[in-house]
Amino acid sequence: MSVLRRGTASPRTPSATIVHAEASPYGSRRLVVESDGEVTSAYLRDARDSVIGAVWVANHRKAPSSLDRPRLDAGGAPLLPESHVAHPQGREAIDVSALEVVWFEEGDGVAVLEAGDPLFVIPGWSDMGRGIPGYARDATEQSPFAFPMEEEIAEFGPRIERAREHWKMCRADGSWAEFQQSVLGHLLQRLGPGGHYWHDVGRQLAGGKVSPSPTVGVTERPARGDRGFTVLSTVGMSRQRMPTVELYEDDVAPYARIELAVASTLPSQRAGSIFPWLAQYPWRSVTWFAPGDVVKWYHEPRTFPLGSGDSAWEGVLLLEDPSRLAGPEAPALTGLTLQGDPVRWLWLVPISGEEHRYAKSEGSDALIRRLAQQGRSWVVS
Repeated sequence: MSVLRRGTASPRTPSATIVHAEASPYGSRRLVVESDGEVTSAYLRDARDSVIGAVWVANHRKAPSSLDRPRLDAGGAPLLPESHVAHPQGREAIDVSALEVVWFEEGDGVAVLEAGDPLFVIPGWSDMGRGIPGYARDATEQSPFAFPMEEEIAEFGPRIERAREHWKMCRADGSWAEFQQSVLGHLLQRLGPGGHYWHDVGRQLAGGKVSPSPTVGVTERPARGDRGFTVLSTVGMSRQRMPTVELYEDDVAPYARIELAVASTLPSQRAGSIFPWLAQYPWRSVTWFAPGDVVKWYHEPRTFPLGSGDSAWEGVLLLEDPSRLAGPEAPALTGLTLQGDPVRWLWLVPISGEEHRYAKSEGSDALIRRLAQQGRSWVVS
């Protein structure tokens, strides 16, 4: 199936120029809007500059009676045929100054409005490799290059407004402190007084660069009389929904917001060093963490934070219900909601490379049953 793509322009196809480009707030996606005077198209690119999603936006001259195959074969975005467009005679050039870019809260999709009205949307499920384009206001029939916006505006309209409100809230003075206190207050009720607090973990990238939002801290809840282990929890992951959940779950709300925790008798500084790797992982890698997921450590096993120099650990299991493994009774951390979504705490349990492969082959439930049979504890010591 043909898709929108870049290529070497032929004499019959004007060269496209970029009229607008910007990165997502998380830096994992980049929107590029192009026009060659005859067609405007938009692309969603990943960190490697590969096209993830794309959409035809508008024709700017009279539409052909059938698909514009010469332009497509030359590597340009095609003129859609008159049967597929709202303006068969073509519409005026897009006024870039009238555009408003609204990134979805998850960072995996984007909407662009023209003078306040949605012009096109490239959602997270757009996949040009499978012939699933974005949605355009000026498209009237489905094609491999654009789906009609009208078909999904009942969903996209509220979602755009929700995203606007999210970013407005994130920019508001005092909003981070208010969110932070709501999570810390919840943990105070569940785990008792806090100890050390680490700010902005996971924001340092290779080469000394600092990652964009989200901001994530780590709070320590030291062992006490009724608890022989320390709990370390992230604070900030739940402030925004994770990407791509909607590709796997019909109801996103129960799965979209998480914090991570680890129960440990190790020194807190050492155990807490697991979080910079994971705190921004979903938004940086455009994925989500689900209960039962296994995540492989990116470096040599001897550097794994929850092990020693000769440790066999090479990754983590994300466990929602610690009672499935051996160990003391786990504290209940449920009860916090944000924007109507429940927040899930997923506990980190270190696993070996062989256990990671076993989970990938047989499923996480099979791994959890095996660990339980071996008497593996959910508390790291």
